[in-house]
Amino acid sequence: MLPIPPTSPQLRVLIVDGSEDNREVLSAALQMRGVSTYQAAEPRQGVELARQHHPQVIVLDLEGQDADDEQICRDYESQSRDDDSSLVVLGRARYYEEHLPRDRIVSKPYHFAPLVRTIESLLSSRKAS
Repeated sequence: MLPIPPTSPQLRVLIVDGSEDNREVLSAALQMRGVSTYQAAEPRQGVELARQHHPQVIVLDLEGQDADDEQICRDYESQSRDDDSSLVVLGRARYYEEHLPRDRIVSKPYHFAPLVRTIESLLSSRKAS
């Protein structure tokens, strides 16, 4: 695990998850590592936050019917490409299974520690480039 120095406020992660508890736990873990976080409960709200804040990593949990909403998926893919951000998808969404590397899709139920390590790795690779 590569530590991210607390003096790196330019590191930004957007967390899109319908579960407030999950957003809060992940946000707290990342903020302890010096990462700025933005949170959205709804996928469409998350797209707007991504457009405003240009995060380096977007963590996206699409539940229920949103998981197969191709327009939402295309919006995130497009925004991720425009901002050169990394997209990490939690759970199953057929669209992303065809468009993302396997290590960017995290099966549910998941543990926070491996998810945080994945995010740290993506942020570290962004800093190095």
